[in-house]
Amino acid sequence: MFNLPVNLIITQVASIMAIVTLLTDSGENDHYVAAIKAKILSTNPSIKIIDISHKIAPCDLGHAAFVLKSVFRDFPKGTIHLVGVDATGKNKDAAIAMQLEDHFFVGADNGLFGLITDKSHQQIAELNTIQPIVTTFPEKDIFALAAAKLASGVSLTDLGRPMPSFKRMIDRTVKATKKGIAGTVVRVDAYGNLITNIPKDAFDILSKDKVFTVAFGGEKFRRIHQQYFDVEEGDCFILFNSLGLLEIGVNRGNASELLGMQYDSAVTITFEE
Repeated sequence: MFNLPVNLIITQVASIMAIVTLLTDSGENDHYVAAIKAKILSTNPSIKIIDISHKIAPCDLGHAAFVLKSVFRDFPKGTIHLVGVDATGKNKDAAIAMQLEDHFFVGADNGLFGLITDKSHQQIAELNTIQPIVTTFPEKDIFALAAAKLASGVSLTDLGRPMPSFKRMIDRTVKATKKGIAGTVVRVDAYGNLITNIPKDAFDILSKDKVFTVAFGGEKFRRIHQQYFDVEEGDCFILFNSLGLLEIGVNRGNASELLGMQYDSAVTITFEE
């Protein structure tokens, strides 16, 4: 009987349980995603890789942030999220690894990570500072290697130079008063449903014991539904979805096309005193 060093045990446990997610704008017609996975698995073949999406429009930080924000907390804490959207970034966008809400994120410091949460980071390291390389494919050559090392138990602080902060983009905000809530469409999903930034908790507080009107695209409604099938085919539904956000759609139809609404379209709720 013999005892293994504690650090070796931790590394082995981390490698067995480690999850790396991938979110990219690389599409599915080329070799890019496979090359990223190959780099990760070549470093540690026991890592579990989960695809979030590779169909983000090229450099669409808003879409990528919405997708990542919507799902990253569903993964176990300690999951590493590799984000390869606008990966080459601008000239001075650093490659970073960051711990945030007990998850790890690896990608370009292009502002995307600032859109997924308002909470402060736990730690950040600038990658590619130790024996730096020049590459046109940072997702593979820099991000994948860093993600694999994190998943194998390497400390984030050992991956590069500490950074005090990261870039934050200003997201669209909801304006809420006793008289109403003004929001916008932040995502048109694959069904043509319109997902807004109006949160259920704000609506529940402000609408208590009040008559309300939801207005959008020239339409007005005074009811919030519970399910998509609460209306007949071809009719419009309004509900709070699994993300706790107001969603507008057409049962068996495309609300974006039928209502003439798209990303950034206005949606308001007014309350009668």
